[in-house]
Amino acid sequence: MQKIAINVRVLNSPITGVQRYLMELRARWNGGIDSIAPYSFLSGMAGHAWEQLVLPTKLQGRVLFSPSNTGPLQVENQVVTIHDMAVFDCPKTFNPRFEAFYKFLLPRLVRRTRHIITVSEFVKGRIIAHTNVNASKVTVIPNGVASRFSPAAASGLDRVVAALNLPSREYVLVVGSLEPRKNLTRLLQAWSRVKDHVSEGIWLVVIGAKGKSRVFRDISLNSLPARVLLLGHVADHFLPTLYAGALAMAFVSIYEGFGLPALEAMASGTPVLVGNRSSLPEVVGNAGMTVDPFDIESIAQRMQQILQDPKLRSDLRQLGILRAEHFSWNETARKTWDVLQSVSS
Repeated sequence: MQKIAINVRVLNSPITGVQRYLMELRARWNGGIDSIAPYSFLSGMAGHAWEQLVLPTKLQGRVLFSPSNTGPLQVENQVVTIHDMAVFDCPKTFNPRFEAFYKFLLPRLVRRTRHIITVSEFVKGRIIAHTNVNASKVTVIPNGVASRFSPAAASGLDRVVAALNLPSREYVLVVGSLEPRKNLTRLLQAWSRVKDHVSEGIWLVVIGAKGKSRVFRDISLNSLPARVLLLGHVADHFLPTLYAGALAMAFVSIYEGFGLPALEAMASGTPVLVGNRSSLPEVVGNAGMTVDPFDIESIAQRMQQILQDPKLRSDLRQLGILRAEHFSWNETARKTWDVLQSVSS
């Protein structure tokens, strides 16, 4: 049986869903697998050049696990996790250089590597549609949710409100980088219609870094409605309390490969309002409220309904907690390890 190495170049970037995926897997493998990374931080094309040209020279016969949508084309003895096919499905949200690179890379990588892991049935279907790869080569292993995301984390809300200088203890939470496909512009327009019909103490709190200009086209956030706070990037240790303390979470994304924030919110006992496209209905099931992400009026109505109906919030809270119990990082790590062992043998 061959040894296994992980391509951990992605850990040089701020923590988002892909980084969390890799961190959770490594924590459960207890150092039983070698990690390979650049000696220093490399971004953009420099990072891709290292991955394509330098990384293959460091494998020494080991199977490579590439967990973050990319991998070296010359390495056949490789398992790659593909989290979404957004460059094909949402091409207008990327700059042309980034889009062209991934449209060149992904189909070749899928056809060349030994096996593909993905995080939802939705993405598996999109991989097959865009690459024509045999379905047997793609295994769906959903993401998990960490135990730190729980209703108990709300006990620290006063401390977090003070630390982050939040304007209120009552808020609707929005989580995710400010990319066009996250649909923040329509959500803000919906909030404009909601804010005057709910308690004036309720705010819309948005956390997440803005998409990098070399990758994502800019979105206009110049004229915010009242009672909106853009917190930007927030330290990871604040997230459990921010989730658990929220009245609701709005995640009306147009396109998600999985939608980890929705799962983390449900595990935290927070009612979720999600878009009814891509993978989100698959993850949320009947435990959240879904809405057409292109229909601003429907988003506003659903948000207002959640905020004005305590019983609905209570029902969604219980359903979400139960739904989240079906997702485990232990299971994700075990099933991923099984795929790697199968390839290595």
